[in-house]
Amino acid sequence: MVPGLSVAVGEDGKIIWSEGFGFADLDAKKPVTPQTLFRIGSVSKPLTAAGLMLLVEKGKVDLDADIHRYVPDFPDKGHRFTTRQLAGHLAGIRHYRGQEFYLNRHYANVREGLRIFENDPLLSVPGEKYSYSSYGFNLIGMVMEASAGKDFLSYMASAVFTPLAMTNTIPDDATRAIPRRTRFYKSKDGGGFELEPDVDNSYKWASGGFLSTPEDLVRFGSAHLQPGFLTRASFDALFTSQETNDGKKTGYGIGWDIRKDKHGHPIWMHTGGSVGGTSVLLIQPDSRMVLAMTANCTDAPLDKANPAAIIEAFSALFSTK
Repeated sequence: MVPGLSVAVGEDGKIIWSEGFGFADLDAKKPVTPQTLFRIGSVSKPLTAAGLMLLVEKGKVDLDADIHRYVPDFPDKGHRFTTRQLAGHLAGIRHYRGQEFYLNRHYANVREGLRIFENDPLLSVPGEKYSYSSYGFNLIGMVMEASAGKDFLSYMASAVFTPLAMTNTIPDDATRAIPRRTRFYKSKDGGGFELEPDVDNSYKWASGGFLSTPEDLVRFGSAHLQPGFLTRASFDALFTSQETNDGKKTGYGIGWDIRKDKHGHPIWMHTGGSVGGTSVLLIQPDSRMVLAMTANCTDAPLDKANPAAIIEAFSALFSTK
């Protein structure tokens, strides 16, 4: 159970179902609609990955070059690591610790946000082990700024969101009022919900800082069903599992989890958890279907809804028509 939920399903590039449930604001009894903006947390990573691959296609980023080519002032860690390793959580950069997830300080730019972790040692030798890291994606944001020649948010808007008609995907800017932004809740002990404290996500735009709607996320996912927005070579990079130095597959490509459903069909997906938000984006390329779900609650049990089963049900329904 969650305060509010929004779901959209797309098939072959068209949205075939979109609906909101519950409330965006419990006190005001404001209902969720398909236009309600939710925190999508780490579903921001596939968005960033698409922007990254556009730069790769233009020859502005070499995924296998040392990141110091693009961010020369990032402290040396005694080991070379690459943008590809950052994007596959293989670089050894740490994840959140302590109360960093609840930061409520505004960071003026991407480079300033890197100071949270830049002086910390690597957790492991790059390539040695998979270790999920949102901070690694923050560093990718700086790589993208340097190679694109513009700030990360402006680049994402012009290169990804506008071309894909993602008109409801914007940064979760804590410094301004955003009318259709939901309120953000957590479950209370004993039942019910309470508001989460205010946070400022400006330190992690690339890894978890965007607001969006399921409809926009389905549009984004649908752009990955066939070459056009991105090339086939980009798809191969995004949706091929990376490997550790000893050859073990990690199950993660570039910004995407690489899985299979119970029938063996490939599934590309990402989940997102943020303060007052939980999200899922799932692509099943064989059926050409995309599902996105968002909730305005921390640690919402969206996995219990079984997104893969929802896709399977819609696939069966439309295959009979």
